[in-house]
Amino acid sequence: MDKFSDLDIYIEEYGQKLIDFLPSVIAAVLMLVLGWWLIKIINRYTRKFFDKKDYDPTLENFVASLINWGLKIVLFVLVITQLGVESASLVAIIGAAGLAVGLALQGSLANFAGGILILLIKPFKVGDFISAQGVDGTVKDISIFNTKLTTFGNQLAIIPNGKLSNDNIINYTVEGIRRENLTFGIGYDDDIKLAKDILLNLVNEQEPVLKIEDKLPMIVVAELGDSSVNLSLRYWAKNEDFWTLRWLILEEGKARLEAAGISIPFPQRDVHHFNLEKLQK
Repeated sequence: MDKFSDLDIYIEEYGQKLIDFLPSVIAAVLMLVLGWWLIKIINRYTRKFFDKKDYDPTLENFVASLINWGLKIVLFVLVITQLGVESASLVAIIGAAGLAVGLALQGSLANFAGGILILLIKPFKVGDFISAQGVDGTVKDISIFNTKLTTFGNQLAIIPNGKLSNDNIINYTVEGIRRENLTFGIGYDDDIKLAKDILLNLVNEQEPVLKIEDKLPMIVVAELGDSSVNLSLRYWAKNEDFWTLRWLILEEGKARLEAAGISIPFPQRDVHHFNLEKLQK
């Protein structure tokens, strides 16, 4: 009977505590649901605000992500406090947890710092074509921890911001124009001047090729190779015309040189076979 009596006491005691604690749980749940709903609304209005203003898309994505995570952290603290955890204790717990997580996630913190540097220094922005970490592609998105590139093959490359901010980056878009340097090899017996005239005339015929004072097309003998005289054809073009011009000039240049009787040599090797038995005789 004593055991049943003690059980009744425990049930009554903890049952009363549960009843007393239930309003705090309900309030915390309501706060969580309402807070999550408000965060979604704030995120939506933040996006609309940026859409109305002509801000840098890089800044928009980064600030929106920062606001989203900041509000969620504040909501978490409020919910935990509502459940009865003292603020001082919560701060101590968060501090200890932050230290432990920081040590465990040093790479993520480096990526976060790298994202801040990219935002401040702006070596590239969304829409730029860059080369970094052995990947060439168009910047699709810059988030807190990583940057997404769309490659030529329409593949998604995700590069950590920490590595991006501490390594070489080539931005092909930022200057607006690019210089091409195409190499055409001709035979040693061919007329160099004729080949140069053919290629230079081809480039000058193309309207998208820039023909301003300090960026005029030119062609020079760049190298006397093992099997060819290498001509370097150089011209400037806007980014949007660059690849179309490159492909056209490569194909048409080869066709015009061949039509003029100028050979385009390729490496060859002569192999001599000796009959050792005959040599020994």
